[in-house]
Parts: sequence; C-alpha cells; structure tokens
Amino acid sequence: MDSPEVTFTLAYLVFAVCFVFTPNEFHSAGLTVQNLLSGWLGSEDAAFVPYHLRRTAATVLCHSLLPLGYYVGMCFAASEKQLHSPSQAPESWQLFLLLAVTLPSVACALIYYWSWDQWTHHPLARTLSLYALPQSGWRAIASSINTEFRRIDKFATGAPGARIIVTDSWVMKVTTYRVHVAQQQDVRLTVTESRQHELSPDSNLPVQLLTIRVASASPAVQPFDIRSSSPAPQGGQPLLCGWSPLALPGGLWAEDPSPAGCDSCRLNSTEYGELCEKLQAPIRSAANVVIRQSLGDLFLETFASLVEVNPAYSVPSSQELEPCIGCMQARASVKLVKTCQDLAVGECQQCSCRPMWCLTCMGKWFASRQDPQRPDTWLASRVPCPTCRARFCILDVCTVR
Repeated sequence: MDSPEVTFTLAYLVFAVCFVFTPNEFHSAGLTVQNLLSGWLGSEDAAFVPYHLRRTAATVLCHSLLPLGYYVGMCFAASEKQLHSPSQAPESWQLFLLLAVTLPSVACALIYYWSWDQWTHHPLARTLSLYALPQSGWRAIASSINTEFRRIDKFATGAPGARIIVTDSWVMKVTTYRVHVAQQQDVRLTVTESRQHELSPDSNLPVQLLTIRVASASPAVQPFDIRSSSPAPQGGQPLLCGWSPLALPGGLWAEDPSPAGCDSCRLNSTEYGELCEKLQAPIRSAANVVIRQSLGDLFLETFASLVEVNPAYSVPSSQELEPCIGCMQARASVKLVKTCQDLAVGECQQCSCRPMWCLTCMGKWFASRQDPQRPDTWLASRVPCPTCRARFCILDVCTVR
C-alpha cells in the first residue's frame, strides 16, 4: 500500500472525481474548467449563450484528458513498467493507453462538429432553434437570453457548473455538460415524485424531497427535473391544536437525468420562495403525489385560527388603519392587547403600540423568533413586540374591528 504506484493511483482518483464533480473546496481554489480557461471562455454576464457554448465544449475536452493524464503520471510513478515506451509496456497498459488517446480524439471530433458553422450543431444552439421564428435563427433567441441574463431582476443561484436561472422569459438549468432551456410562456411544472427522508442535509429533522418536472409544450424540447425539499412530519411528538410539528424548509436542487446527474445546486428556503415568485407557470401535482404543507404554512394557518377566537379590539373612530409596516400591502389588522392574564401577572406585558401589522406578518414575526429545533414549543412561547419589544403570547394577539 506504500508503493508510489498505489499512492499516485489513489491521489489521482480523488483528484479526478473532485475535478469532475467539483466540491466547494475546488471552487474556492480555482481548480475548475471555468477558472482555468477563463481567458478563453470570456464573461458569462456579457454573453451568456456564447460562454456556455465554449464552456461545455471545454469541459468535455478537459474531462476526456483525465485518463491520459493518469497514464503520463504512471510513467513516473511506476517507471519499472516502462510505460514511457508503449511498445515495451504490458499489454493491459497498451490497451489503457489506446483508450486514453481515443477519448480526447472523440471529444475533439465532437467539439469540431459542434463548432462547425458557428456552433450551429451544438445541443444548446439546436434547442434555441426550436424557439426561433422562421425568418430568424437561433442567434436571435441567444441574443434575447443574453439581454435578459444581464438584468438585475433575474433569479440565478448555484455554482458555475450547476445553476438554476429564471429570467422574464426563460427557465434554464446549467449542468456540467449541458444547458437546459425552456420558455416560460409554454412551460409546464409538475411534481412527479415525492420521497421522505429521516434527515435533511442541513439538520437532523425529517425532510420530504419533491421532484418537479419542467416540460415545454414542444415535444422536441427535452424536459428536465428540479428537486426541492419540503418539511416532513416528525413522529413521536404531540400535536398542538391540530398542528403537526415539522422540519423547517430545506432547499432545492437541480437534477440532471444524464450521467452527470450529480450536478446539483442548493437553495435555501428564501431562494426557493424567490424562484416561485419569478416563475410564471403554476406548479401542479401528479395524482399519486402527496405534498405535505410546509412548516411555515402550517404554523401561520394555526396562528390565524387561534387569533380569530381571541377577543377583538375595537379601533377608535378617530383612528385610521394604515398599511402594514411589514409588507406595505395589506391593512394593519391586529393589535397586541394583554388578555392571557391580568396586567400585573405573568411574563406577558401590555403593548402600547397602535395597530401596525397585518395578521400574516405578525405570524411570520412570531415564527421567526422560535427555536427551529423545537417546533413543539412554538405555540406556547412568548416573543417581543416587533416595535416596542413588550413580550406577548398568541392569546394577546387580537384582530381589529
């Protein structure tokens, strides 16, 4: 196990796997195709489509050279095998050298085919040509995507080789070897699979994985999958007022059904909400898929139902309700009034603020002050008023009339 041959083989295997399925450490060190060839690839922000035409071609070529790099390294690590002279090398190594030379040769031929006639035969260019008008070509669509990608209101997240991008007109998923593109106006989003796991990547809480199929109305456009995580019920915990304690929202991955399917980009729950806001098409669920409500939705639903049974607060006729200072969209609809106990008893305090918050924003504030690892304690907890910091519980939240 201490021989140079074995040591080099293990080290090169780790390097090759990390170079293909790039971890964060390799991204930070700049050991990626995008960084090593940045001078030739250009800027993604300046020209999104040309950048990824070159990036996918360069990635195919660089990855195809890995076996040949291993052979060259073994010429030094195992010099007794005389690998530097293929005619004198063992037959197994001659076959390996043939394979190592064939792979980049095939890759070069494929890249030449893609780049012929200004990248017309590239898979991305052929996909864009499906959306082009008869009097125009795929380059007009590429120009439109380049323009929309430069806008600051786009949704984009993930590592360079594993990204989800949503602009005003396009839904795109960038993977190691491909760029999937679908037009927003004719896309269909369907939840096709639901799986429950006992642990999420971020915590020790259960999580439900949902696979969302992004399909274009055109059958010629290849569909692609997006994998998102939603909370899953925890067993063995008591229910509070009909509310099942769940894990906090996790994130979202882009999953490629190709052999490079390990390309995935992680989104937190905030980014997932931004993604849904940017998407124009609704997300439908297949008939056999059960999607559990998220923790936030379940809590807000229970929070609202409990507030409705609390005593109402009568607003003086001289006082006009203003927009909620949290969302600035809905009218202020709740007032904090200590009703759980007498004024001088208990931990809750009397709030002197006028009605300034809507029920939804107050519920979100209440939830944001809780321990995510202890959802069973949320309804019985006390939090400070978002304005004056007087402590209150759910029984002190009163609707205004």
